[in-house]
Amino acid sequence: MSALIEARRVTRILPGVVPTTLVHDIDLAIGDNEFLAITGPSGSGKSSLLYLLGLLDLPTEGEVLVRGTATARMDEEERAFTRLSGLGFVFQFHFLLPEFTALENVMLPMRALGRLAEPAMRQRSRDLLASFGLEDHVDKRPDQLSGGQRQRVAVARALANEPPVILADEPTGSLDSKSSEQVFEILRDLVDARGKTVVAVTHDLELAARMDRRVQLVDGAIVADERNPVPAVGRS
Repeated sequence: MSALIEARRVTRILPGVVPTTLVHDIDLAIGDNEFLAITGPSGSGKSSLLYLLGLLDLPTEGEVLVRGTATARMDEEERAFTRLSGLGFVFQFHFLLPEFTALENVMLPMRALGRLAEPAMRQRSRDLLASFGLEDHVDKRPDQLSGGQRQRVAVARALANEPPVILADEPTGSLDSKSSEQVFEILRDLVDARGKTVVAVTHDLELAARMDRRVQLVDGAIVADERNPVPAVGRS
């Protein structure tokens, strides 16, 4: 399996009077069409690892590769292009811009990448929102949407530039059970129907058990990396 994203001996240490090790000596390869959960207790380095994989942070030691390309020597412009073109991000708190509509929020990554003309960006945004049942909400601002709707807009925004990888940090952590299930099914569908790779940090072990692979961290190190059994009937 060729890796879409690979961490090689990655360590991240926060400097200070007493340096803090966030993750230590991580080796991890993530391939095409994977649905991977990163689990572990609070403070185990889950989000820190996700940010390193997503080039939102840089390792103190080791290397992160995206499609076999080393990223340590990239300048910020190159890293930004790699993130925009190849990686989509969904966070626990949606981080939608409050002054923009749902449509405008989804268009933001496309504007930053600059590949599409304005009419094409608008149409793609509408199509993405419609695919998540939000066709009647495209002109609403985030404060006019429910928590589950806001998170669906955030997933649409993550898909704006058609990245092969979606990185999600506790994507259901702030939602009620119904909205949480809706967002999980969307992520499941991204893998099964759209061929994406989804890497999700989650504290919910029941949710992690419904994903295809689980990586467990303790004290910043991987202690388990295992495939979940496929249910006899369906995936959910």
